[in-house]
Amino acid sequence: MSYLFYDLDIHIRVLLILALCFVFVYEAINGFHDTANSVVPVIYTCALRSSNAVIMSGIFNFLGVMLGGVSVSYTIVHLLPTYFFMNTNANHIFIMIFSMLFAAILWNLGTWYFGLPTSSSHTLIGALIGIGFANAFITHCSVNQELNISQLIHIFLSLIISPIIGLILSKIIMSLLLRYRSNFGKYQEIHMTPSKHAQLYGKQHPSLWIRIILIISAAGVSFSHGANDGQKGIGFIMLLLVGVAPASFVLNMHANNNDITNTRNAINNFQRYYIQHHDHFKNIIPSEIMSMPISVALNQLVIIDPSIQKITTHLIHEHNHQSNCNCRISTVLTTAQIKKIFYDFSLTLTIMQNSLCLLENLENYEQLNLNQRLQIRQLLMYITDILDQIIKHPDISNKNKKFLKHLKINLLNTIEYAPTWIIVAVALSLSLGTTIGWKRVAITIGEKIGTQKMTYAQGLSAQLTTAISIGTASYIGMPVSTTHILSSSITGSMLTHRWEGVQWKIIKNILMTWSLTIPISIILSGGFYLLIFKLFYQNI
Repeated sequence: MSYLFYDLDIHIRVLLILALCFVFVYEAINGFHDTANSVVPVIYTCALRSSNAVIMSGIFNFLGVMLGGVSVSYTIVHLLPTYFFMNTNANHIFIMIFSMLFAAILWNLGTWYFGLPTSSSHTLIGALIGIGFANAFITHCSVNQELNISQLIHIFLSLIISPIIGLILSKIIMSLLLRYRSNFGKYQEIHMTPSKHAQLYGKQHPSLWIRIILIISAAGVSFSHGANDGQKGIGFIMLLLVGVAPASFVLNMHANNNDITNTRNAINNFQRYYIQHHDHFKNIIPSEIMSMPISVALNQLVIIDPSIQKITTHLIHEHNHQSNCNCRISTVLTTAQIKKIFYDFSLTLTIMQNSLCLLENLENYEQLNLNQRLQIRQLLMYITDILDQIIKHPDISNKNKKFLKHLKINLLNTIEYAPTWIIVAVALSLSLGTTIGWKRVAITIGEKIGTQKMTYAQGLSAQLTTAISIGTASYIGMPVSTTHILSSSITGSMLTHRWEGVQWKIIKNILMTWSLTIPISIILSGGFYLLIFKLFYQNI
């Protein structure tokens, strides 16, 4: 970890350590705030004692973070445009990070204290949006230039749809279990509550086969939670490190020659594919190009083709006199002028050629200076953006989609990563936080959603639904809320019997808290950011 402090001022080092500590505190709070989601069904069905359930949850949360990859992490990272953190000084970045952390921690602790099952995912995403709004206010730019709107829409869709899927899927599983009972009467035990089971058999915990299924599904929920929520902390740290110490973290400095060769080969293969099908995709432009300052965009492109700079100098000079030089392309140039600059010069081919130029004969990224490292990251993100747009094109065959997705993996291999020490630290924070403070939210979920006690079948359907839903979301790299999915899954299982099986007053309170989480997080993080920015403006 010595490279973490390489070439950093003393005050930057101190602030960096403090920020990392706050991130780990946030993850610990996430652990005990969301642990109830993993342990409620298995505890309230008496499949495990609470102490054993919490320990098991902590272990599987740890394993989920360690083995879950980083796809969800970078879904969070890309909420802010790539150049956002790479063109901002370290002090400014610390103001953003601390504002987000203060907002997220404050809301999570407040809702935990009152036993309200809210989403840490919503809190973090709301805090990021708040920073985008506040920065737009400060820089006098529109919000869609400070946030990756298309990425934000995808995240919102996953957060909104996932609880609905949880409710429906849980109801379906419960319906199947009820049909199973009617067809096989001797297996009615699964639909008993622990108290009913105790009356008939003298013990609250279910028979061995039901108990094993409940424990395995609970472990699956914990693992899925770690694989999804733990990655959000990893993404938070990578945002911080890429902004504060870009020389060490903007690229994976431990990437070997084989990794870089794979990236270079992926660009070559994509370039050949693009040339062959250029007529279909010639109007595709990286979305981020359209939202960044024109000077930043041109600096990324004018590596081997200085004629672009020469021809656009007049346009830039003209518009800089008419507006702030920090304005974005979309607010400065007309569509015709954008086409003149980019389409005529085959922007995509220029980007790919510039990337190949930087990667030529490169054995490791230590050979590049800081500006070149920043450029190669930006260029690879552009290529990936173009590739994503082509994959979504309606005329692309499944065979070509598979080919392009494989290229995408190699393109992102050395820029979407996380050092092992970060993954281990987040995993430990989440799993240790899991072992404390879980009871407050657990009581709400386990005792107050339904009008009757939870049956073994209801606990099983809720856990299976949650594990499947979160596991699928983690696989495709989308952040979802464990809290929302499990709460809605329990609600779905309770609704199978009758509409009156749910305490609607509690559901309304939970829904109200859910709906307030993102707006309040936006207000808190944006407010903290503006306040701290104003107080310390002279030091930025």
